[in-house]
Amino acid sequence: MASVKLTNVKKIYGKDVVAVQDFNLDIADKEFIVFVGPSGCGKSTTLRMIAGLEEISEGTVEIDGVVVNDLQPRDRDIAMVFQNYALYPHLTVFENMAFSLRLKKVPQSVVYEKVTEAAKVLGITEYLTRKPRALSGGQRQRVAIGRAMVRDSKVFLMDEPLSNLDAKLRNQMRAEIILLRQKIDTTFIYVTHDQTEAMTLGDRIVIMKDGFIQQVGTPTEVFDMPVNLFVAEFIGAPKMNTFACDLVKENGRYFVTPYGAKIEVTGKKAEMLKERGVESCKIVLGVRPEHVTLASAGDSAAIDCTIEVNEMMGSELHLHVHTENGDRLIVRVPTVTLDDEQRHSMAYGNPLSITFGGKVMHFFDAESGKNLLA
Repeated sequence: MASVKLTNVKKIYGKDVVAVQDFNLDIADKEFIVFVGPSGCGKSTTLRMIAGLEEISEGTVEIDGVVVNDLQPRDRDIAMVFQNYALYPHLTVFENMAFSLRLKKVPQSVVYEKVTEAAKVLGITEYLTRKPRALSGGQRQRVAIGRAMVRDSKVFLMDEPLSNLDAKLRNQMRAEIILLRQKIDTTFIYVTHDQTEAMTLGDRIVIMKDGFIQQVGTPTEVFDMPVNLFVAEFIGAPKMNTFACDLVKENGRYFVTPYGAKIEVTGKKAEMLKERGVESCKIVLGVRPEHVTLASAGDSAAIDCTIEVNEMMGSELHLHVHTENGDRLIVRVPTVTLDDEQRHSMAYGNPLSITFGGKVMHFFDAESGKNLLA
């Protein structure tokens, strides 16, 4: 097992295309860390620099305390699982999994033991004599993971391994990766553009944008206290509602005034604003869809909207609404809370009054986008 440390890592293509900038991160032994961000943010490039598949322009990468910048991939004691499986089509599943062991001239008895044990863990024992073309996408990905497992490497790298699978299979494989991690207990570095994978798999998440780290934290930390507007809107499904608003301080109390409503900030958020000495200012207010509720008639904190789309998700409705000035918001409404009349009233073009509590708001600087409380 091993720790991984990246210090001031930078990747430049050509003369001026900077893919990764000032990347600093300590990954603990046996930690499962996830790099997440939109396409082109530099997450896969960073993983490939750790693997030795991309040259590092500046900075250092250490594995188990040893700088590996100049080491070939085969000498770094890492195992990697790719998005496209990268299996040899002419070899059986057994031979695909055994390939790296054969290169190292590992005794046949040890090869058999390692491959069969990995196949058992992954539930692919019955496929060991088949060729990759006879397997489904999920089965091929298990083979690719098994091939990496048998190497007993210090670090396990995974580059968007589930992106080629359909939604149902992706959910299943996500659960299997969690179980796999518990069984082999090694250091994992996992790249994805899917924030659901990041939230469910990672001990910590590294959120990237334009080659820079935006935030590093546990899933709870990045969800509850995003450091800026980008992280707030990227983490969470559906994404956080954000809109321009005034934060008003009156007699030591704080209020927000979205769309003519007046809602008091309460609980810990109010205490933190007071501790930081925040004064009245223009902000971008953030409220997650699950924290928006239906307002009662005459509520002074009500925001009037019009329904654009009603998505039936089974246990809840996702209502896409627009406000009087055209801002679009999403409201998650548990279906168990609605009677038949309420459900039928939530149709395209119908009015809807919404509100939210004083404890669930996020406050971002109107110019920089930074969280006022982070």
